[in-house]
Amino acid sequence: MIEIKGVSLTIGKVQILKHINCILENGHIYGLVGVNGCGKTMLMKCICGFIRPTEGNILIGEKELGKDFEFVPNAGFMIEMPGFIPGYTGYRNLKQIAALKGDISKEEILRCMEISGVAHAANKQVSKYSLGMKQRLGIAQAIMGNPDIYILDEPMNALDKNGILRLRNYLLEEKEKGKIILLASHNHEDIEVLCDTVFEMEEGSILSE
Repeated sequence: MIEIKGVSLTIGKVQILKHINCILENGHIYGLVGVNGCGKTMLMKCICGFIRPTEGNILIGEKELGKDFEFVPNAGFMIEMPGFIPGYTGYRNLKQIAALKGDISKEEILRCMEISGVAHAANKQVSKYSLGMKQRLGIAQAIMGNPDIYILDEPMNALDKNGILRLRNYLLEEKEKGKIILLASHNHEDIEVLCDTVFEMEEGSILSE
């Protein structure tokens, strides 16, 4: 379980997040909705551990993010477009990331590329990837290593119909395995099809559940 308790974030003189309180439980998909600039991405970065809240805390189980560990453990995340090395192939990029995550085999990397629909371009330089292919590669890196928690910011962007259906099915399967999935999307159909609970954000606050 992830518990977000009184989280606020101020950068400079601008308050980005305002007293966020919510709980994310195993076996559920949660949606974050709201206009650009409402705080969705910043909240996700706080949950990942990339940014420290100005106030409040985030508990993963009974341990506190930022005290007991620096980053959310055993998580797959895609926030904004991942940065890949253009001169490397898709597979080599994922191999570099896999080395940071731990013991992830070649077979696991290729399996994730197959799930995300980019296995056919494993040996192609990322500089020659389309926007949709880069998005699929980003999804592959997020799902490597069988994470318990997924934090995905607009993962359906630039995907074609087949790619969207493939990712939806994968996330629903992961939900049934007891995973926690937090998803931000501007696509109402994605939210309706996937999410058990929806948090609506406006100007840094959660309005409704």
